[in-house]
Amino acid sequence: MSYTLDFSAVYDRLPELFLACLATIGLALAGMFLATIIGVLGVIARGSRFKALRVLVIGFVELIRNTPFLVQIFFIFFALPQLGLRLNPTTTAIVALALNGGAYAIEIIRGGVDAVPKGQVEAGLALGLRRSQIFRHIILRPALRAVYPSLTSQFIMLTLTTSVCTSIAAYELTSVAQRIEAETFRSFEVYFSITLLYLVISSLMMGVFALIARLSFSYPVK
Repeated sequence: MSYTLDFSAVYDRLPELFLACLATIGLALAGMFLATIIGVLGVIARGSRFKALRVLVIGFVELIRNTPFLVQIFFIFFALPQLGLRLNPTTTAIVALALNGGAYAIEIIRGGVDAVPKGQVEAGLALGLRRSQIFRHIILRPALRAVYPSLTSQFIMLTLTTSVCTSIAAYELTSVAQRIEAETFRSFEVYFSITLLYLVISSLMMGVFALIARLSFSYPVK
C-alpha cells in the first residue's frame, strides 16, 4: 500500500500551529516560574528546624516523584472538583506543571545548597551579614550556579511534558495537532511537523537558558 505525502494540510494550518506553540511556551514558562519558587521555598522549609515542615516537604517530593504526571493532572482536574475546587484546563495544566517541576527543583537545588562549604556561611556571619544576605549571596547564588545545567535540563523536560496536558483538553501544541489530524487524516504529516516544532521549542529554550547563564553567572555579586 503506497502512501503519498501531502503537507498541504499542515501548511494551511501553520498560523494555528504557531499560536499553539506560543501557548505551549506560555504553559512551560508559567510552570517553570512557579516551580522555581516552589523549589527555593521547599529548600528553605527542608532546612527548617521544625520537623513537621521538613517531613511535609519530603512527603511532597516523594509523592510527586513517584507518581505519573498523568495521574497528577487527572487528580487535580477530575478529583479536586469533588472537594469543591474546580479549575479550568489551562490553570490545571500550570498548577500540575508547577507542582511536578517544583518537586524535582527542590531536590536539585538542595543538592547545590548542600555543596556550599559551611565555612563560607561562617565567614558571612563573621562579617556581620544578615541571614537573608547570607542565604541570597553566599548560599543560593552559588548553589544555583552549580545546579543550573541540571535545573534547566529538568525545565526542558517540563516543556515537553506540556504535551500530556492535552489529556484534559488544555490548549497547547499536541491538542491542536490532534484536532488537525482528526480533520485531515494526515497523521504522518501532522505528527512529523509537531515533532520538528517541539525540537525548535526545546532548542530555543536551551538558547535562552544559555544566555541567562552568561548574563547571570559571569559577574561577581555586588
